[in-house]
Amino acid sequence: MLATILSAPAVYVVAEPVDLRKSIDGLALAVESSLGYSPLSGSVFVFFNRGRDKVKLLWWDRHGFWLAYKRLEKGRFRKPLTGMISRSDLLLLLEGVDLSVARFREVRAGRVG
Repeated sequence: MLATILSAPAVYVVAEPVDLRKSIDGLALAVESSLGYSPLSGSVFVFFNRGRDKVKLLWWDRHGFWLAYKRLEKGRFRKPLTGMISRSDLLLLLEGVDLSVARFREVRAGRVG
């Protein structure tokens, strides 16, 4: 399953909170209505609930839809960026890393000597 996510052409985060009682058909409809993309594109679509303690991932592979669900027992997912994110950002987001914080700072190289 992880290899399928990592080979996806794109990852999109849906901006508005979604009722996660929806299953594959309801989430596929949400992809078409809120993002305007085809759920059959092979891209991964990320949905959060209002409390941001649950997330569902929806994507299509050659044979059908995959639906992954994660519920945090403690804490919340950081406020997600909306739109397209990288696959590595998706993995960081699922591990609870806040993507709005700069991870790298600029280093200026000077001449020594």
